[in-house]
Amino acid sequence: MLKSLFISNYALIDQVEIEFKDGFSVITGETGAGKSIMLGALAMVLGQRSDVSVLKDNEKKSVIEAEFYVKDYGFNKLFEEEDIDYDDNTLIRREILVNGKSRAFINDTPVNLGFLKKIAHQLIDIHSQHQNLLLGDTAFQLNVVDTVAKNSGILKDYRDKFKVYRNLLQQRKELEEQNLKLSADVDYMQFQYNQLEELKLVPEEQGELEKEQELLTHAEEVKGGLFSVSQLLSGDNAPVLNALKESLKNLEKIASFLPDVEGWVQRIDSAFLDLDDLNSEIEDKMEGIEYDPERLLFISSRLDQIFSLQQKHKVDDVDALIKIKDDLGDQLQKITSFDDDLKEKQKQIDLALEELKVVGSKLSGSRKKVLKNIESTIVGQLLELGMPNATLRVVCEPLKDYAENGIDDVNFLFSANKNGALAAIPKVASGGEMSRVMLCIKSLLSISKGLPTIIFDEIDTGVSGEVADKMGKIMQDISKNIQVVSITHLPQIAGKGKQHYKVFKKDNHHSTQTSIEELSTDNRITEIAKMLSGSDLTSAALSNAKHLLGVED
Repeated sequence: MLKSLFISNYALIDQVEIEFKDGFSVITGETGAGKSIMLGALAMVLGQRSDVSVLKDNEKKSVIEAEFYVKDYGFNKLFEEEDIDYDDNTLIRREILVNGKSRAFINDTPVNLGFLKKIAHQLIDIHSQHQNLLLGDTAFQLNVVDTVAKNSGILKDYRDKFKVYRNLLQQRKELEEQNLKLSADVDYMQFQYNQLEELKLVPEEQGELEKEQELLTHAEEVKGGLFSVSQLLSGDNAPVLNALKESLKNLEKIASFLPDVEGWVQRIDSAFLDLDDLNSEIEDKMEGIEYDPERLLFISSRLDQIFSLQQKHKVDDVDALIKIKDDLGDQLQKITSFDDDLKEKQKQIDLALEELKVVGSKLSGSRKKVLKNIESTIVGQLLELGMPNATLRVVCEPLKDYAENGIDDVNFLFSANKNGALAAIPKVASGGEMSRVMLCIKSLLSISKGLPTIIFDEIDTGVSGEVADKMGKIMQDISKNIQVVSITHLPQIAGKGKQHYKVFKKDNHHSTQTSIEELSTDNRITEIAKMLSGSDLTSAALSNAKHLLGVED
């Protein structure tokens, strides 16, 4: 329920604040007084885009605040997901800055316009003349049927199952497309895979082979170098090890006479052991190195094959080639297992389709049960609204395929004339007739608790007299279920409001301003009398106004 609306520095408004109550409220005012400005500000706070042109004073920001009572709207979880503080009395604020940018807040938490729009239809329904075009929208018509049938739960279940079914169909399509693409290249892929598989590649082998190739290529040179070092260590011409042995013997002879000798002995002994061990390793390595032309040819050939494949696949190492081979193997496996994968996917689709059929049939049945009630209720109200020959037929036919909202194609067919041909409402109904049909639909929806607060913006255009009185009565009836605000120019409707607000303009030395006030009973009498007779009040108009308000003369 809309509890209050605060507007500052917006269009012709300096600052106004309106407190709303439950039940039926009416707003009146002369043409051009600014009733549409109020609605524009309310639409702004609910997510409509803005620009700097809405500012009354271009040097100050505009602030619009609307307070809603949202206890029964189910916002707790939604607000928690958006990290917004929840309160039964929720305050939405929109600020339009002097640079044209805007900011939005819910309970002082910043939010984006997308979120405001998401919750707007759960907060308030602003019904204006152009919304009558929805009468020709099959999605709107289907929503009316579902609301009356209270199908929200089963519709959600259907949509969830439809999403699963649609995703499975997409997966099957992608599987078929992938197989078609892979199958076109299967021979070449197999050839590439075989090339890589035949090499039996081993991770990091390329580096090891290159080192071995380098060694074998320079085998004689390496062996000669090792031989020279071995000769220097233990050969006859430079017996380093023998010299160390002799040095140890000489030092040991004088060790008892010179204290420092013992340390030298240990160091020479350690050097001897290290060099002796090193010499043994060199001799072993030297004996193991042999020039092997066959091995060198094998390594060169393998490296050439590896390098050739690296160039072909534009990679730098063996690990990358192994990955390419594995990927090719996976793709070839997919081709091989395609029939099995497709059968498995089809099983999933068939199962999802069966579940969709069950819930779709249940949803369709629920809709068909309320069609007669919708027809009779709307036609009955249209009779009261001065359309005795009106006929409405709600046609529900099966779709050729499953759709997001079910398996039904719903169409409202209408005729306002006796024995008139039934057709889509916008094709055969006048503006006034469409307004009355829409009012009846909104009344039906309110009974089903399918609407939030509703604002009727001059929905009574094109009617007068007794029909206007009946329309006001219907709005009163709607207000028993939800909060209703009607912007009207008809005294018959204005007289039925529980609260009455007047929008007016006032001039000062500098500008024209729009304002609004709630009228007392006496002021309501005067206002409605003016609506009946114009600015020249007559006793008859005043008496008639009192009659409309139920006030004793």
